[in-house]
Amino acid sequence: MRGTMATVALAALACTLAGCGPKANEQASAAGNSVTNVSEATGSMIANAAGSVKETVTPAPSGQEFADKAAKSDAFEIASAKLARSRATSTDLKSFASMMIEDHTASTAKIKKAAAEAQPAITPDPTLTDDQAGKLDDLRKKAGADFDKEYTSQQVDAHEKALSLMTLYADKGDVASLKTAAAEIKPKVQAHLDRIKAIESQQ
Repeated sequence: MRGTMATVALAALACTLAGCGPKANEQASAAGNSVTNVSEATGSMIANAAGSVKETVTPAPSGQEFADKAAKSDAFEIASAKLARSRATSTDLKSFASMMIEDHTASTAKIKKAAAEAQPAITPDPTLTDDQAGKLDDLRKKAGADFDKEYTSQQVDAHEKALSLMTLYADKGDVASLKTAAAEIKPKVQAHLDRIKAIESQQ
C-alpha cells in the first residue's frame, strides 16, 4: 500500500512539473522581453538626455575664433550678394542682395571695432573657408532660375549658421566688446533669415 501511494505521489509530482514547464518558459520569456524593452527605453532616455546636455554645455568660441567666423561670414555674404545683384532674375533677390552688401559691410565694421577694443586687440581674418569658396564657385556656374534657387538655398544655410554663432556668443562670449557686438548684430541676421525664407517659399 505504501509503495502504491509513493508511486502515485511521484507520478503527481512529475505531472505537476511537466505541466508547469511550458508556463515557466513562457513567464521567463515574457520577463526577458520586459527586461529588453526596459533596457531599450532606458537607452533611448539616456541618449536623449546626453543630447540635451551636449546642447546645454556647448562652449562658445574664443574671441579670436568668433571674430574670424564673423568676418568670413560677412565676406561670403558680400561676395555672393555682388554676384546675385547682377545675375539673379528675381527682383526680390536683387533687393535682398543689395541689403546684404549694405548690412554685412556694416557688421564687418562693427566686428572690427569691437575686436580692436579687446584686450589684447584681435584682428579678424576674413579669408573664406574652402566650403565658402566652393559655394561661390558653384554660384558662378549657375544662371537664370538655377542661380536664384542656388543663391537662396545658400543664403538660408549661411544665415542659420550666422544666427547660431551670434546667439551663442551673445550668451556665452568671453570678450565683452565682441559679446555686445554679437547681441547687436543678431536681430539683423534674424531679419535676413526671415526674409530669405519668405523668398524661398515663393520660388
